[in-house]
Amino acid sequence: MGEIIGILILRMGPITKFFEFFLLVLMIILDFFCNFASVIKKSKDMTKAEIATEIAKTTGISKDAVVTVIEQFMTVVKDSLAAGENVYLRGFGSFIIKERAEKTARNISKNTAVVIPAHNIPAFKPAPDFKEKVAKL
Repeated sequence: MGEIIGILILRMGPITKFFEFFLLVLMIILDFFCNFASVIKKSKDMTKAEIATEIAKTTGISKDAVVTVIEQFMTVVKDSLAAGENVYLRGFGSFIIKERAEKTARNISKNTAVVIPAHNIPAFKPAPDFKEKVAKL
């Protein structure tokens, strides 16, 4: 993962300190998610605040900074999908846009047919390593 970030930095030329910090924390977040199966318990769901706390504990970065990076990461993913661009995170998974075809459904209360137009939905496709780690739970 570090090599990918290094390549990004080399290709981009001079970048700001904040962006370097953002990439570092993003790399830590991605590493955390790639290894999250060993961190969480089967019956426990994690919230964004719990994820931020766990990352802050393991990295020593302040929780506020981690929350800011998580928020910005989610904003970038949402904006990219809204612009029609998929987001690929090697070793983690892909945030993609799936196209749903037009279909006919039934309104049971009125007993009528309703046409649902074709539309796009956001989806997440986990990487094979991610699938394997979750399958071992």
